[in-house]
Amino acid sequence: MAQNLKVLQAILILLLQDYISAEDGEIRASCRTAPADLVFILDGSYSVGPENFEIIKRWLVNITRNFDIGPKFIQVGVVQYSDYPVLEIPLGAYDSTENLIREMESIQYLGGNTGTGRAIQFSIDHLFAKSSRFLTKIAVVLTDGKSQDEVKDAAAEARKNKITLFAIGVGSEIEEDELRAIANKPSSTYVFYVEDYIAISRIREVIKQKLCEESVCPTRIPVAARDEKGFDILLGLGVKKKVKKRIQIPSSNAKAYEITSNIDLSEFTRNVFPEGLPPSYVFVSTQRFKVRKTWDLWRILSLDGRPQITVTVNGEDKTLSFTTTSLVNGTQVVTFTAPRVKILFDEGWHQIRLLVTEAHVTLYIDDQETEMKPLHPVLGIYISGLTQIGKYPGKEETVQFDVQKLRIYCDPEQNNRETACEIPGFNGEVIFTFI
Repeated sequence: MAQNLKVLQAILILLLQDYISAEDGEIRASCRTAPADLVFILDGSYSVGPENFEIIKRWLVNITRNFDIGPKFIQVGVVQYSDYPVLEIPLGAYDSTENLIREMESIQYLGGNTGTGRAIQFSIDHLFAKSSRFLTKIAVVLTDGKSQDEVKDAAAEARKNKITLFAIGVGSEIEEDELRAIANKPSSTYVFYVEDYIAISRIREVIKQKLCEESVCPTRIPVAARDEKGFDILLGLGVKKKVKKRIQIPSSNAKAYEITSNIDLSEFTRNVFPEGLPPSYVFVSTQRFKVRKTWDLWRILSLDGRPQITVTVNGEDKTLSFTTTSLVNGTQVVTFTAPRVKILFDEGWHQIRLLVTEAHVTLYIDDQETEMKPLHPVLGIYISGLTQIGKYPGKEETVQFDVQKLRIYCDPEQNNRETACEIPGFNGEVIFTFI
């Protein structure tokens, strides 16, 4: 019964997205629609067994239901391997999700030895090389044992051809070094382990999120010792060219920007978020302000000015609101009213962090968890309108405030790595310089 409800919900999302898009001619973008070539490379050796292979197929189907299949969207291919690789589903063979799923469900288990290296090379030569689409290319390798051939050279060849490799190891016979050799780096992002095939259902949502990050978040932001997939909103809105007055924070060498009423920080959404946003992400903003009115720190608007996503500062009652899309009624707004929210209005520097997942949005202020609110399932955002910062609701007037950071990180785990060390109260006094 629960599975049937999930299927019905997925169909409803597709129908509603198509209806709304057709209604006003706008384009909704999300992980469902982001174009990519995705190939699953499935271990069909004797150690897997026919019962476990059926579990793999169900897992594969459940992931595939999250994407729109077609020439303009995601194309999915499947290779099964044992002693040799078999092309089960070529890239681009099906133009609908349901037709593709029917073919996945009919795949027959092979049995045999484990030739993972040959399977990766086969996927390069017979799937990716035959695709005429110059876009994101991803391969997911699922195996439960040590390969009986070499994997390093084939994996290196895949990366040379701009193919991102994930490796999923199942059971106690897997070799960690081999999975690391297959997958892209860092291993914490591209390598996964589960104890048995029943447990792969537990990582379905994580894999869905990671596949989405690859297709909608191509940009990397340098953070500490690693690069994070995400969007530097200030960079996307051209703040360096538009804002002349900077604020230097000596202890961290961080620069902030003084936004004034004669500056317009707006850009077409398709230029900032061309494929929308992933289902989970982290919004981070470091700012200070004196405005006591209600204003949008950040917003994405449709072509006719309807809010898609906003982070709104409510000066009158000293609260913070988050607006996003909703499968239930088109738009949903949650308001954070915890006492700690009031410190945002003390005219000092503060960091706002929102951890957005498919079920909740959690507010952090200056590294401290403040309040969590539930969310309904969301729709993709319209990308035909504008992305803006520092605007009054329903107006084009710019709010005067100072901003040091405004980013979205696609990996929700970045919430645990992010700090508020750029806040002047942590790092020293603020002085003004003019550029």
